[in-house]
Amino acid sequence: MNNFEFKNPTKIIFGKDTIDKLANEIPDKAKILLLYGGGSIKQNGIYDQVKKGLTNFDIVEFGGIPANPEYAILMEALKVIKDEKVTFILAVGGGSVIDGAKFLSPAAIYEGETPWDILSKNIRTEKGMPFGTVLTLPATGSEMNSGAVITRKETKEKLSMGGPGLFPQFSILDPQVITSIPKRQLANGLTDAFTHVLEQYMTYPDGAILQDRFAESILQTIIEVAPKVLKDPTDYKAAANFMWSCTMALNGMIQKGVPTDWAVHAMGHELTALFGIDHARTLAIVAPSHYKFNFEAKKEKLAQYGERVWNLTEGNTDAKAHAAIEKTVVFFHELGIDTKLSDYTKEYEGTAEKIAQRFTDRGWLGLGEHQTLSPDKVEEILKMSY
Repeated sequence: MNNFEFKNPTKIIFGKDTIDKLANEIPDKAKILLLYGGGSIKQNGIYDQVKKGLTNFDIVEFGGIPANPEYAILMEALKVIKDEKVTFILAVGGGSVIDGAKFLSPAAIYEGETPWDILSKNIRTEKGMPFGTVLTLPATGSEMNSGAVITRKETKEKLSMGGPGLFPQFSILDPQVITSIPKRQLANGLTDAFTHVLEQYMTYPDGAILQDRFAESILQTIIEVAPKVLKDPTDYKAAANFMWSCTMALNGMIQKGVPTDWAVHAMGHELTALFGIDHARTLAIVAPSHYKFNFEAKKEKLAQYGERVWNLTEGNTDAKAHAAIEKTVVFFHELGIDTKLSDYTKEYEGTAEKIAQRFTDRGWLGLGEHQTLSPDKVEEILKMSY
């Protein structure tokens, strides 16, 4: 097991009717920017619950954060923060809204030339405007981590940011919110969380026995509850385990002491930036090809995954590893998630070359757990994903 340091300061408030506790978590006399997405919270009752909890606070609202938080829209929200002298941000939504709050938090106090620097220059956020979240869509784990991804439509870029200043002060997780989420988004959330775990697990054995067991238990839980959640989102037990699995998948715990990959995300982000494909679905497009291309380097862990998560007992290491990849593809398909780029667009020719060139231009010359995945290899993986 590798050396590590771990600190996660986010307070989690989990369970039924926990939105009622919102007022207790925000500083007295705070002026709040209420940040949300396309307005679904006004149809499903969450907006009314939040407003009720904030009765005694001065609130400014900003809605319309898209599924991939867009820089230009966030700059409009930033202007509101500065014009209205906002002191606290409350993100009510899924990962996109929360990621938007994470960009606004340091942007609100940034003194450089342009807030885009935070992303383009990979500036580590040490502090920012305080913010909290009310989670409405389990998926990304953004409610309990210090990372975010922002899209810039004009340049077709999707870049990440991070740092200890980006942890939410608190996050309210009420599993009852999933009852109003469309099936497509539930499938995305399950796929996103599942792949988050794989990115931190599917590398090579490193003696981190407990970390492996943590990761495998999250994968097993997602597999178990997925059909229940998709069939009946009002099943509270399934919803609660789904929501907590998504949070645990990316709150930093399972990646401590182990090698991690994240190449699937790097490639997937480009597919979203170029084609607007849902983030989770880009991961399902790339992951199988990534594991097949890097089979020799990953086969021991793939076989372990096959044995422990999918209960595969037949064959040698290679056979179990190959079967584990196929089991993963079948699972995605059972969720209603297609796993080829050609399932989403017919304009895919030249995509692999374009993304490889982008990585070269950015200096991303060695991705993956061994830092050996060069742009030419990225190109090959993406062509396998067509």
